Amino acid sequence: MHTLDLLIFVLYMLAMLGVGVYFLRKNEGTDDYFVGGRQMGSLHVGLSVVATDVGGGFSIGLGGLGFIMGLSGSWMLFTGLLGAWLSGVLLIPKMARLGKQFGLQTFPQVFGKVYGPQVALIAGLISAIGYLGFTSSQLLAGAKLASATFPELSLMHALLIMGLIAVVYTVMGGIKAVIYTDTVQWALLMGGLVFIGIPMGYHAIGGMEAIRAELAPEMLQLSTISWVQLLNWAITIMPIWFVGMTLYQRIFACKSEKEAQKAWFIAGLFEWPVMAFMGVLLGLFAKVAWQQNLFAELGFAAGQAIDPEMGLPLLLRQVLPVGLMGIMVAAYFSAIMSTADSCLMAASGNVMTDVFGRFFSKTKGTLLLKSQLVTLGIGIVAIVIATTLESVLDLMLLSYAFMVSGLFVPVLGMLFWKGSSAAGAAGAMIAGGLSTAMLSYLAWELPFGLDPNVFGITLSLMVFILLSLLRPDQNRLELK
Repeated sequence: MHTLDLLIFVLYMLAMLGVGVYFLRKNEGTDDYFVGGRQMGSLHVGLSVVATDVGGGFSIGLGGLGFIMGLSGSWMLFTGLLGAWLSGVLLIPKMARLGKQFGLQTFPQVFGKVYGPQVALIAGLISAIGYLGFTSSQLLAGAKLASATFPELSLMHALLIMGLIAVVYTVMGGIKAVIYTDTVQWALLMGGLVFIGIPMGYHAIGGMEAIRAELAPEMLQLSTISWVQLLNWAITIMPIWFVGMTLYQRIFACKSEKEAQKAWFIAGLFEWPVMAFMGVLLGLFAKVAWQQNLFAELGFAAGQAIDPEMGLPLLLRQVLPVGLMGIMVAAYFSAIMSTADSCLMAASGNVMTDVFGRFFSKTKGTLLLKSQLVTLGIGIVAIVIATTLESVLDLMLLSYAFMVSGLFVPVLGMLFWKGSSAAGAAGAMIAGGLSTAMLSYLAWELPFGLDPNVFGITLSLMVFILLSLLRPDQNRLELK
């Protein structure tokens, strides 16, 4: 990488650390640190939501899907649009009122009010583990991008540098630093893709004529996808909009219910079609470039083995000129960091508030410091986990599935069934989460090629209904 590109990238990273330092001086307590003082507007929150959800992992992961599947890979994020709008209509009105009434900061605290403290503890553990894995996947995405664009960096060194920067500014600034930097990072990514990445990639490979010559026709169609794949994506991604800790933090951070709903509408539109097609298009361009032997000098000649998720970073490295390369790499790092910081804040909030909160002093200054130390500790663990991983998208979907299969059914019960009980919620979380984790670990060939999450949610639902009927709650809080 040229010195100018490196300078642009370093200045960007220093700016992100500067945001963390600024909000370090502004945060006065955990309400500021975890939910931004509850005064955030819809535009900042909406862009933060989509930056967190699509962000770096899905940007790199979508590039991998475009490399393998072509345009049909874009349907993955259509399920994100559906999930965003459904939760905006069904979930936000009740959660915004509940959060304001009780001053809630985390998703498991909702379960605490409805189902009781034991259920909140289990939810906190499931959410913290899931977001720990999700944070690791984002750091790995950053490392893959860095190692592909900076030849001097090994994957391990890139992971350590990327991880430390993301962890440090998140530890210092809290959710305000996360949301405001997300807005800037998202704008940078969109500008980089629209004005630099896509047009220059398209020109470098020879335009539509070269694309048609190099790729099979099905790569350019939207119908090259099975119903099983769509179902697996839908049942993994749509429910996360009802159980994601990062999303509840942003609902509670909004000024009002209406602001939160507008934010979710904005996020859905940016998920699909905007980011969905940008991501897979660049992956598709990378596939053409690889087959044209444009990556040969980098050690990835046509026909040789290549990690599909490395195709997009390699394309950027080959086609972008001096100066623009630094801007585009900074744009992708923006997306990655916008997701990593949000997931780190989510895991930290779960551990600090829901798992160990009862053991901590309630003194404002002391509690804020302990929150920052917990965030630092979780960030270090996430970096260590990332060193053992290979696929960004696989870990993201596994983390999603673990949370969804444990938490989704109790959320639906809380929203729509007066007969749901604490016993049912606890049993459903344990049965759903553990069954999905076990099936994923064993890697059995499941009927019809269905995702383990399908079976985890099904078992969770059965246990939830059975235990709620056998052990009903007499005074369960009903959401209005």
